[in-house]
Amino acid sequence: MKTVNEFARRLFALGAGLSMALVFAIIFVNSLRRYTVGQSVSWGEELPIYLTIYGVMFGLALAYLQDRHIRFTVLTDFLSVSVREKLFAAVDLISFATGVALAFSGHAFAVRRGNLDASGLKSAGNWLAETTGIDALVWVAKVGTWQYAIAIGGALLAVAAALKFFERISAIKAVQA
Repeated sequence: MKTVNEFARRLFALGAGLSMALVFAIIFVNSLRRYTVGQSVSWGEELPIYLTIYGVMFGLALAYLQDRHIRFTVLTDFLSVSVREKLFAAVDLISFATGVALAFSGHAFAVRRGNLDASGLKSAGNWLAETTGIDALVWVAKVGTWQYAIAIGGALLAVAAALKFFERISAIKAVQA
């Protein structure tokens, strides 16, 4: 179980870090172009917004798995350690259900509105499809691709909550033994 949790932590950290690095690189290049050439990249305004959403979703899962998320502990601090750990395990189950519901609703939302063009990315998606000859790359220019971050974020939260739940249960059983 420790290996699975460590792999998930690394994957979530990679996703969050890569998203942040790409956002920085795109904004940096776009700024340089704007101030040196006088023209920004057509997709340089919209793509960082979508990448930031993906980064937040990966970061959310990482924070949950590391137990470093925001938590109001005013009341839970008064509970005994065993009751508190059981309460946190119950919260993990609720978070798992929330993640599944978020993934489902994010999927429904992206499918319903997925064919709309992302105005700032339309030229980039069409250029990719024309340059490579792969018509499927037009998906880059569709809003659904980027709205799917909600569904992926829900799935990541569900995975993180499930892993954290099993980690807590193992710790509770180890203390009782």
